[in-house]
Amino acid sequence: MTGLARGIAVKATPAREILRWGRRWPVLLRFSTLSIAAVAVLFPFLWIFLASLKPPVELSRPSLFGFEPTGVNWSEVWLNSPFARYFLNSVIVGGLTVIVSLIVGAPAAYAFSRFGIGGTGLRFLILAAQMMPPALFIIPFFLMAYYVGLLDTVWAVAVAHLTFIAPLVTWFLIGFFEDVPRDLEEQAMVDGCTRWQAFVRVVLPAARPGLAAAGLFAFIMSWNEMFYALMLAGGHSKTLPVAIAGYWTFRGVDMGKMSVAITSAVIPVMIASFFVQRYLVRGLGGGALKG
Repeated sequence: MTGLARGIAVKATPAREILRWGRRWPVLLRFSTLSIAAVAVLFPFLWIFLASLKPPVELSRPSLFGFEPTGVNWSEVWLNSPFARYFLNSVIVGGLTVIVSLIVGAPAAYAFSRFGIGGTGLRFLILAAQMMPPALFIIPFFLMAYYVGLLDTVWAVAVAHLTFIAPLVTWFLIGFFEDVPRDLEEQAMVDGCTRWQAFVRVVLPAARPGLAAAGLFAFIMSWNEMFYALMLAGGHSKTLPVAIAGYWTFRGVDMGKMSVAITSAVIPVMIASFFVQRYLVRGLGGGALKG
């Protein structure tokens, strides 16, 4: 290589480095932004979890680390109180809400997407309950639950949750069924299936991402709902939100036990999200906002 060529190569090297970093900086910027967002989202959960491991003396100190962990708060909540029963109540209410919402909402959403029943007006009408405050319905719910003997039971809470979650699940699923090609069910009916058999055997499997996303959405809404649970249930039929609020007493907040309760309430949602995350991402991006 001549001296001129070496000089050109030396001068070209900084330009190549600048070009290379120019291509990398958008990736680094996105990575940095996502890292900051992840820390901002996860830090409160880390703080609450560590607070659940602190002895009562350490709870008044703002230090994140530098304490001796203890399981006293966990044993007090799970072994020496009815918290496990409240946890099970929330699981029952959430499970019933999800199952019934999908059983009712999936055929309704299919009818809206395939046959246009009621038109756009009926689609919006099923969401009318979302436009009214829950306090408007609590007295009728309370009286009905009292007269049928369901007051102070998880069944009353589940029925109340269905009144606003099932319509949302129906609306949520309309867009997913519209994304399923009609040719699939028509081919199934040509092969001898009835409309219902084509719906069960062809359409539902094709709409699994939407069903998973809608199920998780319904479970989270039921899991976090407190107003109806507070008004319609009590004693042994409490759900987790009501039980967590119970640690805020006239003597102050029992931060250690409340941290255990909050951590215990977050774990099931995280586990459910982990198992349906691939369906959830596809579902939210696919057709949930259509219709």
